[in-house]
Formats: sequence, C-alpha cells, structure tokens
Amino acid sequence: MPDAAELERLAGVVGADSVLGTVHTDCRSEISIRPEAIVSALARMRAEGYEDLRSVHGVDYFPEEPRLCVKYEMLSRERLDRISLSLRVPLEDPRVPSVTPEWPTANWPEREAYDMFGIVFEGHPDLRRILMPEDYEGYPQRRDFPIGGEPVIFTHNEDSVPGWFD
Repeated sequence: MPDAAELERLAGVVGADSVLGTVHTDCRSEISIRPEAIVSALARMRAEGYEDLRSVHGVDYFPEEPRLCVKYEMLSRERLDRISLSLRVPLEDPRVPSVTPEWPTANWPEREAYDMFGIVFEGHPDLRRILMPEDYEGYPQRRDFPIGGEPVIFTHNEDSVPGWFD
C-alpha cells in the first residue's frame, strides 16, 4: 500500500480535475474520482505500474447521496502493492462508463454490480443480469431492498413451518 505521500502523488497522476479526495489508513489507500474519469484514471494507474484490475464491486451507502459506489481494486505485482479507486453515483441516474473494453477482467464484475445494485455500465458489451432472472424486479444488494420471501427449511423445523407441507 502506498504511503500518504505516494498516494497524493498518484492522485496528481490521475489528475486534479478528476480526483475528489484521497483516504489513507494503515491498511488501505483509496482515490475517489469523478465517474466520467474512470477509464482515463485506470489507464494512468496502469502506466504507473498498477497493471492488474483485481476487483470491481458495488457498494450501497444508504441513506447518503450519491448513494451507490463502484470500487476498483488495483494491484502492482512489481511493488506488491494495492490501491483502490472509487466513484459514487446517485440512485436516480446510476451510470458509469464501462472499463471492460480496456480491462476484460471487469466484464463479469460489472454485470454483477448491475444485477445486484442497478448500476448501469455504459458501453459494456453484454450488460444483462448474471445472477437473477432477466425478469426479476429490483436489486437485491441495495440496502433498502425488502427482506423476506420463502421460509428457509431445514430438517429440524420442516414440520413447524405452517403451510409448507399441508
């Protein structure tokens, strides 16, 4: 993980017009960027030696706004170093440029973030649901998604679930 000075240098490489802030703690370094800058920010990080995009995932910061977040975890194998880039989008228009054309490993993680959070990755070559049925309504990983549904049946309680075996 880069130290605080290196994190600020990398934020400068990404570009002052793209960076919203940085966070440096004992166990992680993160650069927060504008959503429209993600493609160029990842390209600049690649040029700095962060050649592996290890993870792309969604986060819901309910009730904050902008509520939805996409985190990109990058790895430099040469330095054995990790850094995160993150961006936030509002619930009303959760659109982010897809990085799949430049980073093929982002294909399925972007689809999962779309399926679970409703984040639309514009320019993705095959953006469709990956875990839920195509006609499923809602996004199960959003924090306001209603909890409930079918009871979970285990052998110790199968006789006690009303209406299940009638």
